[in-house]
Amino acid sequence: MADDRGGGWFPPMDLFRSEPMHLVQLIIPIESVHLTVSYLGDIGLIQFKDLNADKSPFQRTYAIQIKRCGEMARKLRFFKEQMSKAGITISSKPNLLVDVHLDDVEARLGELESELIEINTNNEKLQRSYNEFTEYKLVLQKAGEFFKAALSSAEVKQREYNKSPHNQPVESLSIPLLKDDELKLGFLTGLVPKEKAMAFERILFRATRGNVFLKQTPLEEPVVDPTSGQKVQKNVFAVFFSGETLKSKIVKISDAFGANRYPFTEDLGKQTHMITEVSGRIIELKMTIEAGLLHRSTLLQKIGEHHEHWNHVVRKEKSIYHILNMLSIDVTKKCLVAEGWSPVYATRQIRRALRLAAIDSSSQVGPIFRVLHTKKLPPTFFRTNKFTESFQTIVDAYGVARYQEANPGVYTVVTFPFLFAIMFGDWGHGICLLLATLYLISKEKKFHGQKLGDIVGMTFGGRYVILLMSLFSIYTGLIYNEFFSVPFELFGPSAYACRDDSCSDATTMGLVKVRDTYPFGVDPTWHGTRTELPFLNSLKMKMSILLGVAQMNLGIILSFFNALYFGNRLNIWFQFIPQMVFLNGLFGYLSLLIIAKWYTGSQADLYHIMIYMFLSPTDDLGENQLFNNQKTIQIGLLLLSLIAVPWMLFPKPFILKAQHNRRHGNEDAYMPLEDIDDTLHGESNADCEGDHKFDFTEIFVHQLIHTIEFVLGAVSNTASYLRLWALSLAHSELSAVFYEKVLLLAWGYNNVAILIIGIVVFIFATAGVLLVMETLSAFLHALRLHWVEFQNKFYNGNGYQFRPFSFSLLEDESKLN
Repeated sequence: MADDRGGGWFPPMDLFRSEPMHLVQLIIPIESVHLTVSYLGDIGLIQFKDLNADKSPFQRTYAIQIKRCGEMARKLRFFKEQMSKAGITISSKPNLLVDVHLDDVEARLGELESELIEINTNNEKLQRSYNEFTEYKLVLQKAGEFFKAALSSAEVKQREYNKSPHNQPVESLSIPLLKDDELKLGFLTGLVPKEKAMAFERILFRATRGNVFLKQTPLEEPVVDPTSGQKVQKNVFAVFFSGETLKSKIVKISDAFGANRYPFTEDLGKQTHMITEVSGRIIELKMTIEAGLLHRSTLLQKIGEHHEHWNHVVRKEKSIYHILNMLSIDVTKKCLVAEGWSPVYATRQIRRALRLAAIDSSSQVGPIFRVLHTKKLPPTFFRTNKFTESFQTIVDAYGVARYQEANPGVYTVVTFPFLFAIMFGDWGHGICLLLATLYLISKEKKFHGQKLGDIVGMTFGGRYVILLMSLFSIYTGLIYNEFFSVPFELFGPSAYACRDDSCSDATTMGLVKVRDTYPFGVDPTWHGTRTELPFLNSLKMKMSILLGVAQMNLGIILSFFNALYFGNRLNIWFQFIPQMVFLNGLFGYLSLLIIAKWYTGSQADLYHIMIYMFLSPTDDLGENQLFNNQKTIQIGLLLLSLIAVPWMLFPKPFILKAQHNRRHGNEDAYMPLEDIDDTLHGESNADCEGDHKFDFTEIFVHQLIHTIEFVLGAVSNTASYLRLWALSLAHSELSAVFYEKVLLLAWGYNNVAILIIGIVVFIFATAGVLLVMETLSAFLHALRLHWVEFQNKFYNGNGYQFRPFSFSLLEDESKLN
């Protein structure tokens, strides 16, 4: 949990151990319980326990109130959806109406929902009518063209017929085309979706056996379908038929294809009148719809002004009733009893909140505050600020620290970015990371509480981790003397120079030392030489071992402080001491040999020394001897390391058995948790009592597993730190490849276009591979080194997080949802 009350960049207290917690009991009068819980939610320093765990949600006292709040929340979500569709933003300005009763909010939300639903219903009906009349107008226009064309064609044929000398003249076509008593043809007009037009025509032909005449014409623009409300490409059709039987078939087929039918007359005069009438109706509907939309928009804007405030009230009230449902009712039914965990330092604030609630609710009896004594494991709570929170999150992702257990987050603040920088050492790349991080930090107020997506959100949340990662990368990059793989003489000229003009930059032949040793980092002359890779291999590999052994020793030392704090002397004598002896008898000695070899400049083979330390410990070392009495020291360290294994394995289980027998005799009794190794019998369940049944076989097997794990882990964990060497070399070589094979190669063509292409490729390759993929890779490897190689020496991580009832946490969660 993050808390900025301490202010500044540093936490308000030591993060080495979690806050002292105690279990408190509150006895609250029924008339002040609501206000009391509200005030406790404001300070957010108590985690309530559910005293009604055996009851279902519907059996609890305040189930009706929670249901009311859920219904109001549904209405608020409905308003939010409507505002989102209308493009209206919710006002984020603070509302002046601070004190609003829940009943008033409920009544107001009900009125607004009813009004908005009525407006939406009316608008949908008007919009449907508008769409229908729009389609009707198009049918009148297009179908009118059918009949005009048919009439013109008939008149032309009549004139041709009359002009023929062999035919008798007939009267002009003055009657409607389809009202001939002999023909008795009927017709239907409407619109059918364009994608269904061909199928519609085929089915009509088959169903009527070709006894219909279908005329279709596509519309130039899509029209809004009255049923679906979506824009659809449609065809206007006219079907001519004879008889009611065919008509019923055509009606059923058109309905099946989603065709909308509209009435039509073949009388040209009536067609003009109908088009005029329909156009007028369309104008009236459009004006009515616009007025309705304006009214709806005004209503939604009013809702938007109060939405955040109402949402806050509903969310707050619902959370209060959830807490009230966790409390138990006193036998007198005049008080509610609450239990919960709280930090010891928060006692004064909680008492003050209780007094204020009693005064403000005019209660005649004040709440009772009591501290309960229990063996249950308290929750873990670290007071962090925005800087340390992200580092603590890295630790908590592995497992929440057990109550009062040593917190690796204190050391992670330094060790995590430093190990990352060992693998990412390039001060050019470090500067790029630094600039990106400074941008995120500068936009901190803008981005805080917003939904940024998974990747951007994680990057923003770890901005201060990345800040230190970039600073440490600049530092190690200066040590490696690499700026996008290019060396610079930043701290003075190189210590080496060419003996004569025949000396080449690509070789060390002919180089002589003419100055003092380069003052800081790697001498720039090493870059580009034939011995660069062997030199950096040796340097980085040995440096990785030194750092790994140092961090593992730190982990074992922290296990000593854990045992000392919890008063577990068995862990000090039979875990801490033999572990220190075993690790340093082998790999601590290897680290000493590395330093001695650097100091003396010896050519001793350290691989040979370590291998034959086990195979032939009494043989002479010869040229591999680095200091006096080295063989004697090696034999002594080897014997101590061998003794450390049974030292870890056997004494502790037998001592625990003897302690149990002294307390309970030989009967099958229980023993206190504190007498059992926390690392073997750590209890992750917070509600479990502090007693365990003693089983010697189980304890011995656990100790055996623990011993084997440490002995094998000492080897594998040390080897695991070599990833620092491997990834550092990989990053350096990739950077050199991009520089030499892309940028320098493009520069060598003396062509501006090729140079620009080369620069673009170099920038994208550097950003995509080195600044994104390599950053993520180094981050994950540093994470593994902390979780596995460092924290397994002392960290149980089987606690549970302190999650207090806090309105501020509710606000943060609502912003992210």
